[in-house]
Amino acid sequence: MTLPIAVLVSGSGSNLQSIIDRIGEGVLDAEIKLVVSNKAEAFGLERAKAHNIPCKVLTHTDYPSREAFDQAMVEAIVEAGVGAEGVVAMAGFMRIVTPVFLNAFRNRVVNIHPALLPSFPGVHGQSDAAEYGVKISGCTVHFVDEQMDHGPIIVQAAVPCQAGEDGDVLGPRILKLEHRIYPQAIQWIAENRLEIKDRHVELKVSGKPCAGQPRADIDPATYALVWPPLEEGF
Repeated sequence: MTLPIAVLVSGSGSNLQSIIDRIGEGVLDAEIKLVVSNKAEAFGLERAKAHNIPCKVLTHTDYPSREAFDQAMVEAIVEAGVGAEGVVAMAGFMRIVTPVFLNAFRNRVVNIHPALLPSFPGVHGQSDAAEYGVKISGCTVHFVDEQMDHGPIIVQAAVPCQAGEDGDVLGPRILKLEHRIYPQAIQWIAENRLEIKDRHVELKVSGKPCAGQPRADIDPATYALVWPPLEEGF
């Protein structure tokens, strides 16, 4: 069964493009029914139009409240064919959604954040991490709840950070992994392989190999990314 999804964008839509590309390659069993933006100038809309994906602009300042705006989004998404069994993917959507929206798509709204949550939430995750001087940063796909960058975590990817780098240098390194893990997380939902237990998201094991090595070869007790690399004897 093909998973119906709606994608919310406010800017360039590079993560939208990664989803479009994985669908086109046949590795993501999903169909984008609608792309919604709160900004008419968002380049993500142009990406969608280039692939004949329906788009809708809902300018949030046209509505008297956050709840009214969210209700308009719900109506547009449902009308496009994305119901409670579909998924809403936030891809650089710069709005905090209200319970009006979340209750319509309970545990079906996902987001990508360019930091290793719960560290460095907010719109400047890459820059905040770089300025803090972390040695490892990365990105997080999570279910969305009523708090910003807070919901249960589906998958994270880590990248090394070098001393003196700023967010402009670190950001593209993180973005490359965003484009890999976001479609993967959506595919897991399409395969009905995720289960939320309190704050923990469990992934049901499949027979699929991991990129570069079979799943059976990955032992969480021994696998780690350490940066700077450990030297001999440690």
